[in-house]
Amino acid sequence: MAGGSGEWQKVQRKKGRSRPRRWGGQGQQGNCVLDDAPDTRQLRERITAAMKELRIEDFWQVWRELLVNSLSSDPPAELGSGSSPSQDKASELDCVCYGLGNFSSCVSSRYQLALLLLLLESLQVPPQRCCVYDPVFSAAETKVLQALGLTVLTENEEGKRLVYRPTLFYLIHCGKALYNNLLWRNWSTDSLPLLTIVGNSFCGIQESTLERVLKRDYTYIRDIMRACEETPLPCPPRLLDVFNNTVLLRFPPELLASLPSDTWADPPEPDYQHCPDLEIIQAAGA
Repeated sequence: MAGGSGEWQKVQRKKGRSRPRRWGGQGQQGNCVLDDAPDTRQLRERITAAMKELRIEDFWQVWRELLVNSLSSDPPAELGSGSSPSQDKASELDCVCYGLGNFSSCVSSRYQLALLLLLLESLQVPPQRCCVYDPVFSAAETKVLQALGLTVLTENEEGKRLVYRPTLFYLIHCGKALYNNLLWRNWSTDSLPLLTIVGNSFCGIQESTLERVLKRDYTYIRDIMRACEETPLPCPPRLLDVFNNTVLLRFPPELLASLPSDTWADPPEPDYQHCPDLEIIQAAGA
């Protein structure tokens, strides 16, 4: 928990050896390879080196093709914009990244940041149109992210961000509550098609979570399964700790239209008071 300011409230950890944990994550950082934290110049050099390394990987070429093809096709127009469906989606794309972790010391987080930067480059998204947030960011990490041109958020949104234009959410290994909150905040046939998510497999979440827990705590993940288009993203064996179980998630209008009309009626805000091991850090007072 934060000091006297009470700005952040951390979920209670189980007893045992203390490990660094990613906001919104599923404990991956607790298993990642840690580096000595470099200075900002060294850190930028390491990020650049990671980008160079990933750029020649076969799996990155597949990711790039899938994302570019998906996000450059004719999209649903920006809400209320009246824009032509022939507009290039990538050029109008926003991006949000939650739960990146301490990329100065965690090698897995650094590779994930490097791949995010490659995606922005390939999709021609200006860095300032990409918002990043994790309450564990150090002052040095924040400085590096800003130097890269990214917009560092200062408030914990808990994933509850309403979108008005096509938006790529980069949520690798984030917790179920973050996905559930994002779906709730955009729970309509107008907003959900604007979301594209690079993150955890919803099928994997369904398989690894008891049905009664899904129904009680993660209703929106459970209810969207029939209208979610999920495409696995490849991962080389040496990077399993970094990109395993990562998929491309989309919510096509025709699939959303197949759900009963009462699906969208008065969606209640998620309440995790019965959740024993919530996988995100909540904002103070939540």
